[in-house]
Amino acid sequence: MKCWTKVAALLLSVAAIQASAQSAPEGQGGARETQAPGSWTDPSTSLMWTGRDTGRDVSWKNAMKYCRDLRLARYSDWRLANMAELQGVYDSIIAAPGLAGQRKKQRTVTWHVMGNLFLTGNQWSSNYRMDDGGRPSGYAWYFDFNEGKPNDDQGGYSHGKRALCVRGSGK
Repeated sequence: MKCWTKVAALLLSVAAIQASAQSAPEGQGGARETQAPGSWTDPSTSLMWTGRDTGRDVSWKNAMKYCRDLRLARYSDWRLANMAELQGVYDSIIAAPGLAGQRKKQRTVTWHVMGNLFLTGNQWSSNYRMDDGGRPSGYAWYFDFNEGKPNDDQGGYSHGKRALCVRGSGK
């Protein structure tokens, strides 16, 4: 039970850090970052991101469904981010606090992600890998915010893969 208490305390402190870091003070140059409860809007793309991923392993199919069914900040048009969008919020200089590993064995890590988004693993993208004949291969792409690179895995294999949802242009 003490372990869960420590994890809960860590999550609360990270949430406080996220809340204070997600909006720029008035009058400081550049585009202003905005947020709705539990989300962050990227000032350069106007895409709205969930403030955190699913926090648990999900298959690619369940990641797609999770985002499609999500209702957050009075919006219902959430979707799983595509690879270009995930790469767009990667920044090797940023060190955002997060977690990694299975629920009972999670450890604190830093992820290189903008908006102080709270991540707990690698993120599925909505992109499915096609074979040489243009047919679905059974693999989907995911993004590693530690290494800063895409990779692919079997869509049904969920170990260490999470869903980070986005809403906006979809371009």
